[in-house]
Amino acid sequence: MGSDHGPSSIRGLGKSQLGGVIFGTNKMTINECLHKQLFGLPKPHMVYVKRIEPGLPLFLFNYTDRTLLGIFEAASSGQENLDPYAWTCAGSQKTPFPAQVQICEKLKCKALTENQFKPIIADNYHTLSHFWFELDHAQTNRLLSLLSSQVLSGPRATVAPHSTIKKTTLLPLAKERMYQNPTEVVGNHLSGAKSLPSNIRDVKTSNALNEKDIVKMQLMELALKRKLVSPSTPSDKLVGPHCADHKVESAIVNNKTVENNKDDPANPTKDHFVIAQLIEKVEDLTAATVKQNDKIKHLEQLVASLEKNLAEAKNEIKNLKGVCNAPELQTSVGTQKVDDIEEKDIFPDGLPDDAILLVGGYDGASWLSTLDCYSPLQNLNKSLNPMNNERSHAAVSKLDGELYVFGGGTRGQWFDTVESYNPVANQWTTCPPLNQKKGSLAGATVNDKIYAFGGGIDTDCYATVEMLDFDIGAWIPARSMLEKRFSLAAAELNGAIYAVGGYDGKNYLRTAERFDPREHSWKKIESMNTLRGCPSMAVLDEKLFILGGYDGSELVSTVEIYDPRRGSWMIGEPMNIPRGFSAAAVTKDCIYVFGGLKNGEEINDTVEFYKEGQGWKMVQTNNACRRCFFSAVAL
Repeated sequence: MGSDHGPSSIRGLGKSQLGGVIFGTNKMTINECLHKQLFGLPKPHMVYVKRIEPGLPLFLFNYTDRTLLGIFEAASSGQENLDPYAWTCAGSQKTPFPAQVQICEKLKCKALTENQFKPIIADNYHTLSHFWFELDHAQTNRLLSLLSSQVLSGPRATVAPHSTIKKTTLLPLAKERMYQNPTEVVGNHLSGAKSLPSNIRDVKTSNALNEKDIVKMQLMELALKRKLVSPSTPSDKLVGPHCADHKVESAIVNNKTVENNKDDPANPTKDHFVIAQLIEKVEDLTAATVKQNDKIKHLEQLVASLEKNLAEAKNEIKNLKGVCNAPELQTSVGTQKVDDIEEKDIFPDGLPDDAILLVGGYDGASWLSTLDCYSPLQNLNKSLNPMNNERSHAAVSKLDGELYVFGGGTRGQWFDTVESYNPVANQWTTCPPLNQKKGSLAGATVNDKIYAFGGGIDTDCYATVEMLDFDIGAWIPARSMLEKRFSLAAAELNGAIYAVGGYDGKNYLRTAERFDPREHSWKKIESMNTLRGCPSMAVLDEKLFILGGYDGSELVSTVEIYDPRRGSWMIGEPMNIPRGFSAAAVTKDCIYVFGGLKNGEEINDTVEFYKEGQGWKMVQTNNACRRCFFSAVAL
């Protein structure tokens, strides 16, 4: 079947939002797919394949010639290992594509080229040539409409392959949500609104109309052959588009004649009358179908209007700051209600000394350029001047009281841009760009130097390191890490940089390494106990805390602690919730960890903090802390 993207190919649509699914194939597997009437994907895709129910529209993407085939329909629910040995050599091994569904072909249509279908699912493309297979209802309807307009009258035409499969080994979760359509993915989930399942209904209605028209024409032709049409009637009023306007009564003998001849076996008038009645019923059914379609369109317009209103309401709610039940809030504002607190009243004397800045990311509805200041003591959040562009999967670092943000990307585009934020002036400034575009990288400041290391773009993972030299006003190459690390965790401790975990393009890593600028080299340190991609890291009491991440099969809540004085890792108290692509910062001797992903597809809207001797505790806060693929830093 298709390339194994792992969880990185999961868009994360809920069951009510899932309108259709695309499966992958190539010139080696397509015949088996169609012969067995079985589609399959790698195991990580089981997250959404299990949501497939009989009747859901399916499509088949051929990696070899990059065409889309359809229209197929699920004949079973999505299950694991319907055929444990499918797409293998004579059943010699387990199938590499266990996320399977039985299918049937609903309509043979001309294969769509990528130029034809790409505009319809443009929001699913997370790179120039890779896209998520989950389709919402709007995308499914448009694909069904386009394919239905190119129905094949004979067997399906096959296109000679002219390219090879492009394998990808993207980090699961690192790409999975980066470039999806945020509005369609999360809007219905947050609002509770459910779109009409009109995708199948529209196609069936369209097919029914075509079949009725054909039956009607055949009946009219039969009536002509049986000489039921008056010879004086012009033929151009009985065929083609005019036949719908012609009254059936004028094409048949009157009822009296029928009655007079009903017992005459040599006279076919009785059959003619039955045919006339069938024609009338076809016309009535056609009119009823058109009326039903009008009602469906009206309902869809109402649903679209409701979803728009709910989205607007969500944005209004998001702008409300503070939490009603926060004891610190009650202390700081007395009996004043949170709804009455205006943003100008929050931190009127400047940013508090426990301020944590939350930078960019994705909040479940849109990609963010926002910069928010969160005060744990007051449990309040204030929006600051946003960045110049939306940015996620970026790295951050501090120097001389200013915040530097570099790299990252959104919607399939990676950045080399860098900008700095001055909290006193509440102003952003453009800085020299990186030497190459990259995302899911890490940053740290040592000896008044800012370092950017690791990360990657598309299928490439980097071990390279760059250093911002303020004297020459540019980033210059520095000593590369020992391993490629995409979506790693990093921090500075006692003048050295520690790089931990990540993904090297093939495997998730438990390894760690240390860079001391005085030694000008990276050195391995003891490895962690757990594989971790997309973890977060914080420094507390001169120890490194590595938090959560993806272990190759699931997101975890486990914590490991590295003490440089002992040179070893030890297991810490786990967080309350599994987290990946979260962000952590330390203030007032506490580690605060924000948002991130849980269960591979849901965005955390929670915050928890850790203090030595007290363990992890949850904090109820506002919606501004609901985000992933972002950064956090304490001022």
